[in-house]
Amino acid sequence: MKSTGMTRFDTRLSTELKQYFEHAADLGGFKTLSEFVIFSVKAQAEKIIEKHNAILASQRDQEVFFDAIMNPGKPNKSLKEAAARYKRLSKEK
Repeated sequence: MKSTGMTRFDTRLSTELKQYFEHAADLGGFKTLSEFVIFSVKAQAEKIIEKHNAILASQRDQEVFFDAIMNPGKPNKSLKEAAARYKRLSKEK
């Protein structure tokens, strides 16, 4: 049998909660409760994943920054030349 790439997700909820969700789906213009649930869950999942990825990126940025501060590399030729120019110019003033 060929896979369609689809799967099923079942859940149990109270009648009141189902009616509440159906009302929201209806007000939101969704054709079905399933369409509303999938849209809502996907939107929330995207927010959570985006926030998580931003935190990870921020942590990586911090690690790179602090590593550069705590373990600076040796000055390259361009930096040495710039420092020499600065010293010359600051003496001329």
